[in-house]
Amino acid sequence: MKNYSNIFKPTKKNLIKAAKILKNSGIVALPTETVYGLAANAYSAKAIHKVYQLKKRPKKNPLIVHFDTLNSIKKETEPNLYLNKLFNKFSPGPITYVLKLKKSSRISRKLTNQSGTVACRVPANSYFRKMIKLTKTPLAAPSANVSNHVSPTSAKDVYDEFGKKIKFILDGKQSKIGLESTVINLIDKPNILRPGKISITEIKRVIKNVKKNKSKKILSPGQLKKHYSPGIPMYLDKTKPKIDGAYITFGKTSLKGKNIFNLSKQGSLEEVGKKLYQKLRFIKKQGFKNISVKKIPNQGIGIAINDRLKRASS
Repeated sequence: MKNYSNIFKPTKKNLIKAAKILKNSGIVALPTETVYGLAANAYSAKAIHKVYQLKKRPKKNPLIVHFDTLNSIKKETEPNLYLNKLFNKFSPGPITYVLKLKKSSRISRKLTNQSGTVACRVPANSYFRKMIKLTKTPLAAPSANVSNHVSPTSAKDVYDEFGKKIKFILDGKQSKIGLESTVINLIDKPNILRPGKISITEIKRVIKNVKKNKSKKILSPGQLKKHYSPGIPMYLDKTKPKIDGAYITFGKTSLKGKNIFNLSKQGSLEEVGKKLYQKLRFIKKQGFKNISVKKIPNQGIGIAINDRLKRASS
């Protein structure tokens, strides 16, 4: 039986305890509305080094820095024509802005891939924003998993990844969205580096000249070819499971069995997105040898789901 003694409820006392760890360049796992994050003081090179070590993360893969207000982002970054419009529409929430870093910024260059840019987000999760206020520092927070693994959407998922290697995991229940944030590069011509719940169609209603990213330069998480892997082979756009495999579907289906996993009987892609990582983890634990997935419509949040599935099956 697992001993979850490093998972803490979000009481005032525990939040203060977590803030103290962060102030001392320690690492804590925090919930966000997207997935759980491995939080560290963004000003501390020592803390950032710990994050990369824990995650076994390639140094070329930058981290997202989380802030509590628009003004706190502006203190660290160069002025940007698009930021205010997008922030007023979508933040706090599941969207990350890549901006030019001020030369005077104290943000550790270890988390930027020496790019001169920084990925910035204000999360909607109230516990995470309280932690930023308590520490009085921006917090770098990649997903709380070993690199290339499936992102965690609960405190117990984080425990499954790291066990007692992390002293403090804050339990904020199941993540509401279940997929990582949309990332938009706002330097020069705006372009989407990673799709998320907020779609390019929604963004185009605010700024018209946004495009999909075609550059190979790594400016944010989610750009590496292999990512989000459950650790067993995945097959996309299938109508039935393979031998010894599980099958992920949604909507009405005649398929039945212990290896059939319907993520949304109503056919809701948002529900599919919320449950996807949780179900990938469960399937792996059940001992299935592979996973086949029904074709996902490439629209709305389906674009983000397809992006994650493609990288998971790489």
